[in-house]
Amino acid sequence: MPALLIIAIIVGIVLLVTGIVSAALKALLFIGIVLIVLAVVGWILRRVRGGGSGV
Repeated sequence: MPALLIIAIIVGIVLLVTGIVSAALKALLFIGIVLIVLAVVGWILRRVRGGGSGV
């Protein structure tokens, strides 16, 4: 195989893996943000209703 074709295949594989990983990271980042927002809302509701220990 010509060296240029091998380099093109390697670059294609690297870009494919990078695209998959970055999409997964974006999904995990979104899930993390949603969990943080839910935790803050739960904490605020608990403080407003007086259900917490106040620590």
